[in-house]
Amino acid sequence: MTRQIRNLAILALSSIFFACSVERPDYDICVYGESASGVMAAIQGARMGKEVVLISKNAHVGGMATSGLTATDMNRHKTIGGLAAEFYGKIYEYYLNPDAWRCQTREEFMKSTLKRTYTGKNDERRIQWVYESGVAEDIMKDMLEESGVAVIYDTRLAESDAVSVKDGKITGIRMEDGTGISAGMYIDASYEGDLMAASGVSYIVGREANSVYEETLNGIRVNYDPTRDISFISPYLDDGRKELLPYVDPAPWGRQGEADGRTQAYCYRVTLTDDPSNMVPIQRPADYNPALYELMLREILGTPGKELKDVITFTPMPNRKTDTNHLDFFGASFGYPEGSYEERAKMEKEHRDYAVGMLWFLANDPRVPEEMRTEMGRWGFPADEFEDNGHFPYQIYVREARRMVSDFVMTEKNVVKEDRVPVDRPVGMGSYALDCHYVSRVVDNDGLLRNEGTIFWPTVPYQIDYGAIVPKREECTNLLVPVCLSASHVAYSSIRMEPNYMVLGQSAATAAALALDEGCPVQDVDYNLLSRRLLEDGQILEY
Repeated sequence: MTRQIRNLAILALSSIFFACSVERPDYDICVYGESASGVMAAIQGARMGKEVVLISKNAHVGGMATSGLTATDMNRHKTIGGLAAEFYGKIYEYYLNPDAWRCQTREEFMKSTLKRTYTGKNDERRIQWVYESGVAEDIMKDMLEESGVAVIYDTRLAESDAVSVKDGKITGIRMEDGTGISAGMYIDASYEGDLMAASGVSYIVGREANSVYEETLNGIRVNYDPTRDISFISPYLDDGRKELLPYVDPAPWGRQGEADGRTQAYCYRVTLTDDPSNMVPIQRPADYNPALYELMLREILGTPGKELKDVITFTPMPNRKTDTNHLDFFGASFGYPEGSYEERAKMEKEHRDYAVGMLWFLANDPRVPEEMRTEMGRWGFPADEFEDNGHFPYQIYVREARRMVSDFVMTEKNVVKEDRVPVDRPVGMGSYALDCHYVSRVVDNDGLLRNEGTIFWPTVPYQIDYGAIVPKREECTNLLVPVCLSASHVAYSSIRMEPNYMVLGQSAATAAALALDEGCPVQDVDYNLLSRRLLEDGQILEY
């Protein structure tokens, strides 16, 4: 059965729940959001014998993990277990086949990636952490099909009256075309938290003040780090010092450590290749604006010896491809988390134009040093990736959007090394550094240009509490939120990694299935039963 026919069959069987009461739900578990977390949640629910539907807003599954972010952010590989480890194990097995290597050998690739991705693999666990997007999506789709998950593609929640809630339980959701879907349990695995928000669950966007959770790294953070100093750069369009360059704030909008509603920079994790036989040239965007890259140019020209790799990061991927990072568009995504679909689409286009324009600028603008232009000029888009989207990733990198506010909130104290406060009900582990990209560029009170918002603070493996993925009891009793989970901005900056999302997605589905079996709210799931099943399924709860 083709995907389109299956979608039509699923939609035809669904009832419009606002028009009539639903005696029996269409599904046991509805997973909203095609992220890697959503994929793992759907698979786990199905493997536990539940009827599961996964809803994707586009024609794909996997989110960032299959859309360019293919150099997995992971500090301690032994914190990743369960379905996530199974997925990365399938990646390992795929690349053992010599036919998987079209323009280099496995040995050549592993040598090239040695310093960038923690060796790229762990032979003792038969796991590989770096891969091609299309390969990963095919593996995820196979896992979904083998598990019997129903997938509905190219649909999303209606923008109003999307969720029906009765007595603290979601009874159904309505899609844009009016179709209703009902389930016993719901999992919001979207990057934006749209289902969570439409269900009336409390959340926050932006940064808390340090005082809220007695933190030290939260809130507004104008950067005075001499190793990241940009104060030598003029932020003005010309010597008249009247008009600032685009997306530069004229003054700080608050004091250090105070709250605001801004989010760290978004980007696209673009895949590039230097293989001429598989290359689509980078074209200048129709809405190209060189002024957007003026600050970058001034920093390049003002920093002797700066190389292309110091501007954007090329992490090697198999078959002469890259996971390309640091095409961050500072200050351009603040309205995205709560924006309408139309507003988000506009920002996505702006970020795409910015990314492609930046690559074109570095390869073609005569003011860029010749050596850098030559290096950038040998890269292009891979013809065999993202073929339905102009060879460009389909998922914008939403590094942070809404974050649920529940009875338990993961904070700085739960993730930093010093004086860590342990959690009581671990359902997964994190290990990546606290990592927030810049939020803004701002002219400080002395008239100097500063970066604002970054955090990079090393940590060691820590546990993530079950309370962080369930809402307050009085708000909703049949919803779990493994992506936009309950965490402060600081804690979220470490938790927000794709393998962590996968782990939490599996744990959320396990809890959902147990809640269905026990006939209880998600808040009342017996943790002893939950932890036992998680461990049986290979999850790692202690390092």
